[in-house]
Amino acid sequence: SEKAHLPSCTMPTVGLDRDALFERLGCEYTQEEFELLCFEFGIELDDVTSEYEAAKAMGVKEADLATLSRRVEYRIDVPANRYDILCMEGMARALRIFLGVEACPVYKRVSGAAESNIIKMTVDVDSTSPIRPFCVCAVLRGLSFEDARVYQSFIDLQEKLHQNICRRRTLVAIGTHDLATLEPPFFYGAEPPDEIEFVPLTETTKAFKGKALLDHYRSSPETKHLKPYTSIIYDAPKYPVIRDARRTVLSLPPIINSRHSRIQPHTKDVFIECTATDETKANVVLDTICAMFAEYVGFCVETVPVTYVSSDDEFSNSKARTVVTPLMTTRECAAELGVIRSTIGLSETELPDDAVCALCEKMQLAPARLDTLEGDAAVVVTVPCTRSDVLHAVDVVEDVAIAYGFNNVVEKLPPTLTQGKPHRLNALCDLLRDEVARAGYCEVLTHGLCRTDENYDHLRLGADGHLLPGAPVVLANPASEDFEIVRTSLLVGILKSIGSNKSQSVKDGLRLFEVSDVVAQDAAADVGARNDRRLVASYTAASAGFELIHGLLDRVMATLLIPNATLAQPANFYLRGKQREPTAPRYEVTPVDSPTFFPGRSAAVTLRRPSSSGDDGTADSVEVIGTLGVLHPDVLKNFDIDFPTSALELRLEPLFEALVGGPV
Repeated sequence: SEKAHLPSCTMPTVGLDRDALFERLGCEYTQEEFELLCFEFGIELDDVTSEYEAAKAMGVKEADLATLSRRVEYRIDVPANRYDILCMEGMARALRIFLGVEACPVYKRVSGAAESNIIKMTVDVDSTSPIRPFCVCAVLRGLSFEDARVYQSFIDLQEKLHQNICRRRTLVAIGTHDLATLEPPFFYGAEPPDEIEFVPLTETTKAFKGKALLDHYRSSPETKHLKPYTSIIYDAPKYPVIRDARRTVLSLPPIINSRHSRIQPHTKDVFIECTATDETKANVVLDTICAMFAEYVGFCVETVPVTYVSSDDEFSNSKARTVVTPLMTTRECAAELGVIRSTIGLSETELPDDAVCALCEKMQLAPARLDTLEGDAAVVVTVPCTRSDVLHAVDVVEDVAIAYGFNNVVEKLPPTLTQGKPHRLNALCDLLRDEVARAGYCEVLTHGLCRTDENYDHLRLGADGHLLPGAPVVLANPASEDFEIVRTSLLVGILKSIGSNKSQSVKDGLRLFEVSDVVAQDAAADVGARNDRRLVASYTAASAGFELIHGLLDRVMATLLIPNATLAQPANFYLRGKQREPTAPRYEVTPVDSPTFFPGRSAAVTLRRPSSSGDDGTADSVEVIGTLGVLHPDVLKNFDIDFPTSALELRLEPLFEALVGGPV
């Protein structure tokens, strides 16, 4: 089956009709004036064009250009996390509030007039859990699409959300329907593909069954825009489907809606459903759509109770739940006034307390009030449902800076002068890179993320087989199966590099190295994980070259002034002109059997710190800091390497501590 490939993250561009935007703003602007307004608000006018000009630039035939509009269109780049300004309604509202023309709206959640009129959604947990377990819904009553611009904006917002926060429908898929054509209550479940049959939105009369519809979208040139989404559910034994009380199909998420419930110009009541693998993002998406188009219905949104049910007798109470959506919730976020001023570079005279509240309200963080936070003066803002991008006090600081105006911040010389310099460990690593490169090794820079099986099974290691103990950091929503965890060994990256560069000659030996970090979970760390700096080196040739890797280890240790503990040394000896005391750390190479390496051809690198008492060595501190050896044939096969390879992986932070006599 085909794999879903996600696009690279780029800044979204919103195309808005210039005249319609100015009409909503209640003011005409020259292009220069509007560019300045965009800059002040934190967005950028990227291009000024029209449908006609854009199509002409793409080489569309002259005959097809006649039907296209020549109205001026502004294309505006917006931050990727500002989902509330991805459409005309949101952009115009945000700019009006920023200009002080309009106050922040208050969104109202209303339920059906009577119990019998309440729209309900039931989710079958048993069938949907393996594929798309969550569903959120809402109703917008009295929304008119007689103005074609409103309909187009409604569709464009859904598409931009699909490409952005929805990650091309893999996380969330949006469906919108004409409620008048349906009979509540609604049911969301997963069914075998052959049991699903309906006329999709892309057809007029022809009905398809589930699998046949996806095959059609994969082969038909007219529906090539839907082909990338088919792989999301193509191989699943059951497809998600939403039906009404008459068993009429509303949609086959995340692919297509039914033609039966399509939105038309005469539609008045809109039923919105979002199915998802991420419930939080589903709520953000639903809140955004409702908030943007609630301005046409008095900022009122009708709620829909979503009940999760199961036939399993052991179905826990935590899963048997009813969620009333949309949430449309507000929350409070506090930021210290001192932090705001110091971050922006303003004094209390330049930015009074009351002015901070006013600036927050310009950015839709309203109402804002003055309060205290752990004894310090602070501003407490109300974050609306449309501002899901505000996660921390620093986001409040950013909005205050934007509202104040970056051009209004007076340039000043800093009161204190500081001299920057590299972190000591980074400086040491730079020097070490030079030394390893002089030994004939070529530096590579590999990806910090990898698959779980590459990190463990391909290296023939268990969960506790790596130098750095602790579980790996796992990505909650990886963009690809190739990026599941953060690596706990640098060997993975360098071996993948060897396997992917078969054109490189190994006649004289292929020498590669990398100095970088690995990561593992650590409950004692403030962020729940810790980094560990490593050096990895490999030698690939017709023969394994174990002695060359061993020689590189000895060279690195000599460079770091760490002697070999197995070599006889006088009481006070000198290494590269530096006197080393008997209690100075030493390294040892001890034979060990590691599943990653060939039996009898691997060793552990240990760092021995002699006791300060000078006893017989029983109290010495010994720490394993690395491994080296000839890689096992199965490891070479797993990484598609055709020639014998020796490798060394070394922890650098213990060596740094031994060199400087203290922690990193």
